[in-house]
Amino acid sequence: MERAVLLRSMSMSTSTSSFSSSAFIISGRLTSRRPSSRFLPGRHRFHFIPKHDEQKQLQRLPLLGRHLSLNLRSFLIATSPPAHFSRCLSSISPQAVATSPSHPSFPDIENQNHVAEKLGFEKLSEQFIPECKSKAVLYKHRKTGAQVMSVSNDDENKVFGIVFRTPPKDSTGIPHILEHSVLCGSRKYPLKEPFVELLKGSLHTFLNAFTYPDRTCYPVASTNTKDFYNLVDVYLDAVFFPKCVEDFRTFQQEGWHYELNDPAEDISFKGVVFNEMKGVYSQPDSILGRTIQQALFPDNTYGVDSGGDPKVIPKLTFEEFKDFHRKYYHPSNARIWFYGDDDPNERLRLLSEYLDMFEASSASIESKVEPQKLFSEPVRIVEKYPAGDGGDLKKKHMVCLNWLLSDEPLDLETELTLGFLDHLLLGTPASPLRKKLLESGLGEAIVGGGVEDELLQPQFSIGLKGVSEDDIHKVEELIISTLKNLAEEGFDSNAVEASVNTIEFSLRENNTGSFPRGLSLMLRSIGKWIYDMDPFEPLKYENSLMKLKTRIAEEGSRAVFSPLIEKYILNNTHCVTVEMQPDPEKASCDEATEKEILAKVKASMTEEDLAELAHATHVLRLKQETPDPPEALRSVPSLSLHDIPKKPVRVPTEIGDIDGVKVLKHDLFTNDIIYTEIVFDMSLLKQDLLPLVPLFCQSLLEMGTKDMDFVQLNQLIGRKTGGISVYPFTSSMRGKEEPCSHVIVRGKAMGGRAEDLFNLMNCVLQEVQFTDQLRFKQFVSQSKARMENRLRGSGHGIAAARMDAKLNMAGWISEQMSGISYLEFLRGLEQKVDQDWSCISSSLEEIRKSIFSRKHCLVNVTADANIFFNSEKYIRAFLDLLPSDAFGKATTWNAQLSAENEAIAIPTQVNYVGKAANIYDTGYQLKGSAYVISRYINNTWLWDRVRVSGGAYGGFSDFDTHSGVFSFLSYRDPNLLSTLDVYDGTGDFLHGLEMDNDALTKAIIGTIGDIDAYKLPDAKGYSSLLRYLLGVTEEERESRREEILSTSLKDFKEFADTIDYVKDKGVVVAVASPEDLDSANKERPCYFQVKKVL
Repeated sequence: MERAVLLRSMSMSTSTSSFSSSAFIISGRLTSRRPSSRFLPGRHRFHFIPKHDEQKQLQRLPLLGRHLSLNLRSFLIATSPPAHFSRCLSSISPQAVATSPSHPSFPDIENQNHVAEKLGFEKLSEQFIPECKSKAVLYKHRKTGAQVMSVSNDDENKVFGIVFRTPPKDSTGIPHILEHSVLCGSRKYPLKEPFVELLKGSLHTFLNAFTYPDRTCYPVASTNTKDFYNLVDVYLDAVFFPKCVEDFRTFQQEGWHYELNDPAEDISFKGVVFNEMKGVYSQPDSILGRTIQQALFPDNTYGVDSGGDPKVIPKLTFEEFKDFHRKYYHPSNARIWFYGDDDPNERLRLLSEYLDMFEASSASIESKVEPQKLFSEPVRIVEKYPAGDGGDLKKKHMVCLNWLLSDEPLDLETELTLGFLDHLLLGTPASPLRKKLLESGLGEAIVGGGVEDELLQPQFSIGLKGVSEDDIHKVEELIISTLKNLAEEGFDSNAVEASVNTIEFSLRENNTGSFPRGLSLMLRSIGKWIYDMDPFEPLKYENSLMKLKTRIAEEGSRAVFSPLIEKYILNNTHCVTVEMQPDPEKASCDEATEKEILAKVKASMTEEDLAELAHATHVLRLKQETPDPPEALRSVPSLSLHDIPKKPVRVPTEIGDIDGVKVLKHDLFTNDIIYTEIVFDMSLLKQDLLPLVPLFCQSLLEMGTKDMDFVQLNQLIGRKTGGISVYPFTSSMRGKEEPCSHVIVRGKAMGGRAEDLFNLMNCVLQEVQFTDQLRFKQFVSQSKARMENRLRGSGHGIAAARMDAKLNMAGWISEQMSGISYLEFLRGLEQKVDQDWSCISSSLEEIRKSIFSRKHCLVNVTADANIFFNSEKYIRAFLDLLPSDAFGKATTWNAQLSAENEAIAIPTQVNYVGKAANIYDTGYQLKGSAYVISRYINNTWLWDRVRVSGGAYGGFSDFDTHSGVFSFLSYRDPNLLSTLDVYDGTGDFLHGLEMDNDALTKAIIGTIGDIDAYKLPDAKGYSSLLRYLLGVTEEERESRREEILSTSLKDFKEFADTIDYVKDKGVVVAVASPEDLDSANKERPCYFQVKKVL
């Protein structure tokens, strides 16, 4: 559940490649890194890997945690910029990419074994893992049986994680609520939330906790050794000795409670997890995913919701909550992971201090997950989901076919082969099953995740949404007939080669973006280890990969893949068909049912009971809003300013030119991979063509040329490169009226494939033809479905974009390409494609002529000097083929949305509330202290009032230092107007703030941690490019850092007046239910202009 991070500088990808999302964080932005899965939207299962499309990503982004066991996706761990992910790669076999060219050094083995024995650990196994250049040692703690994997290498980004098997027996959400609660104070750290103190004052590169259907993970990471061990100690104390098992109010706060402010008012349910899950159960795709899992696994722990069903959560008692912790949070039930360049002996010393306090227990036996027995015949399930009453509901059905593939875990080679099969079937726009479904016209977008193997038993799911009621069975028949045809005829050899290269490139590149590599390895290993299998096996792919490639070469792909299709899908009787029907009454009926339950509760109470409940509500709120005493705060270990580098990290950047085109070169070790961005100015584009740009970018990669159809082009990219992506990027520029607006083309390949990379980039930009009307209509339908899904799952992002569009030009441009305006455009365009395709095709061509030229081009290259030297001739050839100048004249974009308060009405059980203003309008001049203050507001005032007291899943602020827009936002919020009142109270909070030196130091250190976020080489080069485009100089970075380090309490007080401008002049946008909006407009007449969207 990571904190929702708003990257408002829009960067939409329609790519076939995977790149680091950390590269998309601009240094001027006061948004936080993704610190914790205690904050961010997603599902209860965790998926960090490149997969079939954005829809799948939206389904699986972390709310709690969902990882996958081994298989292909276990290796392809990556975070990525927008939209489609890594699908293409080189046939060359590179070495595993490291952050530095040095060879790992390992500690003295004899001494290490002696220390382990002395500390009570038995070495079970030791192996060198060449795939990640690491020595891994598996230990068992003799006294408790706790297992420890200690991985040593030269990676400075150190990782720790402790994982417990936590299988629930019902859908009360115990594992999820406990995951929240154990981080709310512990024996050594007796304050309300040590977790938040770590957020405030740590240099963490990852700080997280997430819940799977059968396990709970607590990982941390940091590049600073002292900071790392501080994090580890807080987490160990939290999981083993939490205050929450003695504190009923923590259970109420994080789980659920009755809330009554006045005996005359209605009772309501409150609780962070309760409201979080109401948000999850408002999203059709989330409902579908949960229905699928529970239908496939009706007889074991996966048949219930570990995150919690809002209808069931209030049945959970405090006694059950405490017993669950006692039973499962025990060393005997723990798997513990260390990774990085720290001292392996110190790891064991720290662990022994905790583990030695416990005796062995039977927890590991009691927590064992039993397999689901396979069905003897297929099952069909029909469920309803909340839908708006707009549009033709008969065309809003969803249908998904799902198979449980085995009644026991599969061997490594079979899993890897299934992963390749999954990529062949669905992994790219050209994959036959995906292509067949989308081209059928039977639905708008793919649902189902393909092969999912992170649980004990693997599954396969595929279907469509946006299906007409009459076409449900046609979709089912098309899926089966396509699979039968593929089993009989096999796959195209070019498709197989492209898939093999795509997967092999991703495995060897090991680009995990801002996600620590050690954590991706941990989650991979845990996928087997948690089921008492070999934890080393998932880390080693080389032998299985070579065997698979050899089999394909010797036997042919049909002999390899067709038997899998037949055995695991076509001849498999454990098949569940799930049909989801739209119900415009469901959301209001669910709310009415909840109110009826609460009315009965109130009716059963005496006056004394009601008075006592009102008092308990007041006491809980008082506890939530009372700051921790200084002595408790000081118990949490922290760094000092002496531990912080005084200068920002510089990325080596040489600015040159090739034939008059500016080139930025970043000489970094990339292990023989070249990363490049070609940046084109978008300012010559006509204003009315802006909404077409995202679809234009997608068309470049998913339409064909004169000589190749899009399938052949997609396969060629897959065979020759590591991927190509194209997307628009827009941001304000501080001190300038006109925005920074570009189309960026990104690509990567092995250094020896640079010629192929630039040739294919040229092909994509200049040779693709905009003639395929049917495919373009599919793009429109898919984009519309994605936008409608974003409205329900990421309403805070929609609200933020809408506010920006009311406040500045760059925001308006972005909203035209990614917000409500874009959704409205898509709905109109869907009809226009049939009526006036020639006009649309001409407009796409006009966009190309207006953007792509040598005159308005910039090249960015990240690679070592030799690769750049060898690639320069190919870059020159690429540039020579570009038109010398763009078509059209410089144009002035001049538009903003009207600035009235606006509400977007959708069927939902939770709200997303935003308020923003441009504080530069007050005359405010940017100072580095603003970074510290904004972050402090997030982790104190907004955390306490919006989340802890208000019950929202998240509340945060964001200062876009380029535009001057300061925004407040909430996520999965049960409130609306009261949240706005909290925002308006921020100035008073800052005016009255008292802060000692320790608190101020933590705030400064945490801010530096955000700014110095860990990056892999490609992300370093890309971040440097963005700074160049936005005019952020190295001198300014140094100046801002000095201002950050010298921030004082006086700066907080002075900023209070600036922040009051948001209260007085800010614009409000909320994404909320019609019922809550009606209530708000009754309480404050005409406060919102309501726009019904779904």
